[in-house]
Amino acid sequence: MPTKLQPVHPGEVLLEEFLRPMNLSQNRLAIDIGVDARRINKIVLGIRSVTADTALCLSRYFDVSPQFRLGLQAEYDLDITLDSLGSRLDKEVRPRVPA
Repeated sequence: MPTKLQPVHPGEVLLEEFLRPMNLSQNRLAIDIGVDARRINKIVLGIRSVTADTALCLSRYFDVSPQFRLGLQAEYDLDITLDSLGSRLDKEVRPRVPA
């Protein structure tokens, strides 16, 4: 059976695809977009979600759509929730059968 990959947090994408390649520190990003540096750090560490306001700031700064950021967050949240529900979802929620 293939091993399931761990969901990728949007903070990892921010770090690996934007900050590191651009040689940009978390602190510099926070200053430039007007948010607390701890917010960026917690996102990068994967312990804080990307909210709509943060997505808007990041999208303006990096010229990437806010839907990109929120989409990454939604995918991550769905993966984590599905993993935590396990088979309970199949057992407890039955699809609606049309009349």
